[in-house]
Amino acid sequence: MNKLHYFFKIKICYRTYWKQWSFSIFIFIFSLFIFSCSSNNSIDYHKTNKIPVVDTYYDSEVIDNYRWLEDDLSQETGEWVKSQNTTTFDYLNKIPFREELKERLKKLWDYEKISAPFKEGNYTYYFKNSGLQNQRVLYRSSESSDLEVFLDPNTFSNDGTTSLAGLSFSKDGTMLAYSISEGGSDWRKIITISTETKKLVEDTIVDVKFSGVSWKYNDGFYYSSYDKPKGSELSEKTDQHKLYFHKLGTSQEKDKLIFGGTPEEKNRYVRGFVTNDNRFLIIDAAKRTSGNKLFIKDLKNPSEIKTIVNDYDSNTTLIDNLGSKLFLFTNHNSPNNRVITVDFGDLNKSNWKDFIAESDFVLSLSKAGGFFFAKYMVDAISKVYQYDYKGNLLREINLPGIGTASGFSAKNNQKELYFSFSNYYTPATTYKLDIKSGDYQEFWKPSIDFNSSNYSSKQIFYLSKDGTKVPMIITYKKGIELNGKNPTILYGYGGFNISRTPGFSVANAVWMEQGGVYAVPNIRGGGEYGKKWHDGGVQTNKQNVFDDFIAAAEYLIENNYTSKDFLAIRGGSNGGLLVGATMTQRPDLMKVALPAVGVLDMLRYHKFTAGAGWAYDYGTSEQSEEMFKYLKGYSPIHNVVKNTIYPATLITTGDHDDRVVPAHSFKFAAELQEKDSGLNPMLIRIETNAGHGSGTPVSKRIEQYADIFGFTLYNMGYRVLPEKTKTPIKG
Repeated sequence: MNKLHYFFKIKICYRTYWKQWSFSIFIFIFSLFIFSCSSNNSIDYHKTNKIPVVDTYYDSEVIDNYRWLEDDLSQETGEWVKSQNTTTFDYLNKIPFREELKERLKKLWDYEKISAPFKEGNYTYYFKNSGLQNQRVLYRSSESSDLEVFLDPNTFSNDGTTSLAGLSFSKDGTMLAYSISEGGSDWRKIITISTETKKLVEDTIVDVKFSGVSWKYNDGFYYSSYDKPKGSELSEKTDQHKLYFHKLGTSQEKDKLIFGGTPEEKNRYVRGFVTNDNRFLIIDAAKRTSGNKLFIKDLKNPSEIKTIVNDYDSNTTLIDNLGSKLFLFTNHNSPNNRVITVDFGDLNKSNWKDFIAESDFVLSLSKAGGFFFAKYMVDAISKVYQYDYKGNLLREINLPGIGTASGFSAKNNQKELYFSFSNYYTPATTYKLDIKSGDYQEFWKPSIDFNSSNYSSKQIFYLSKDGTKVPMIITYKKGIELNGKNPTILYGYGGFNISRTPGFSVANAVWMEQGGVYAVPNIRGGGEYGKKWHDGGVQTNKQNVFDDFIAAAEYLIENNYTSKDFLAIRGGSNGGLLVGATMTQRPDLMKVALPAVGVLDMLRYHKFTAGAGWAYDYGTSEQSEEMFKYLKGYSPIHNVVKNTIYPATLITTGDHDDRVVPAHSFKFAAELQEKDSGLNPMLIRIETNAGHGSGTPVSKRIEQYADIFGFTLYNMGYRVLPEKTKTPIKG
């Protein structure tokens, strides 16, 4: 609401009050009104300098006033970050219940969390977090040894910001190559130790990115990386991924290039892994996040690399092999996925035979104990079936309830597997399953200060703008009144074939304890209904994603779960784009917007780190004039309009995010602070020594959620937590 509107409103109020009260009483009320407005909105934003850069796209000029914020190495950017954080935390520190939220988050988070056990060599391993440890700890035991701490990532750094990013045991379990991430960066280091002595066996491998580790016998392992950028490693473009073999005991400089690095064809993502029988090396290579080529090399009879799939039109990977018989998981001519078999001797697609045929529901697959476990999504809910290696359906695994089942993996010689089950209000419980019989029993259930029986989820279906039916799961405390006044978070993602299925979150539990509603629509761009659903939200179909999200908000409002005064929208990464686009297209629809680590400059996203690989979902401004105009039409940074009242906004990012560079968030904040004409706060919270989110210490996560929820409720009008009052105090 701009100042002229407020003046007009006050003027009308003055005429009314003049007729009913004395002039002195009016002055008193007038003063209180002015004070309440100014006290909530007197934010002195750091002035962000404009240094215009003009880009020309197909004869169209686009001005970028804040290009200088892309330089993460400059002193000016560093000073801007400090000043923005000062402004933001000055505001957050004034929220009266912020510390109360933090303490509740801390208390609820403080319960023991244990992963499913897994066997490597002579030992059984599992992860455990005692409650508030910044990073979970890896324990192990054996028939001849007691339980012990094997690896404690909390000792990697003093502040908990160095995390364990991956584990790969050698085939016999005698060695471990583990990767670490420092400050949340995607750049990793690989450290190799003896599992018996826990001592280093060689020098650390450095400058590794987007890589797993796969052992070849005990000789060494395969890993992937890019050439180290010459400029900033946090923002410079990285688009030539390469697969290397590292022979144990030799220097990294001698690592052999196996695949990639040819100027004729760049692959931005390359992965190599060795089959369980050590016979084959499988290589998949991709230019983008959807579609890959697939190659195979016989390691026992050294030969040239052979091609399984020679185009990027589908996703295909090897699941297992029995000798020369290969089991491939693919969406080639099967948008919902299927499993096929083919012999190594003749890999032509004409020889592919269905093993588990495509169905009406999206399939994912795992293997354990000489069986396959087919996991289907039925309207984002899990169904699991067991098959033998002849393709016979043995049974459905009857799950404990409606929610998400994960796991169902084990080595081929194991007789038991573990899986977990959870939903939006039930913490994950681990079950142990007898693979032969299909029977299972509870293995571990968390003891948490949260009564799940007080909450429920409801799945509804609503119509989007073009008539498409979209599912949404709405979770809340039982007995809430549908009066339009429930504080509500609408969370979405909608991209990269990623499915949002029910899962428990301590943070969301605290939100719901306050009487909050948590709603998650399965919008297009995700993978809930296979490739067609994904493709329905990519490139020039991207507006469908925003329309689906907007329609979800309208459903919640129309059905009195909430109203625009009590609705917040939230999402991260591609979901940050979703929030940014939605709040700029429909700023009237919500009270609060919470874009996290968002892709917000759609004309330049592909110029940073591995961003060019996202072109399948987004297209690029260089692709065509049509694509440029389409991107510019919804790009959040380019659609912040002067004299517009935007919802209260808290942008969150990390200063070491080298996946979605923080410049996206920096520039969006600068645009909002310059052009917003209302009285709502336009703030950015920049976590220092933090990346895209993976490996963030528990202590920082608790602080982040306290700030996000505190900001949200405060801007919905609450001055005490909702659980203590049914009527928010407007001020």
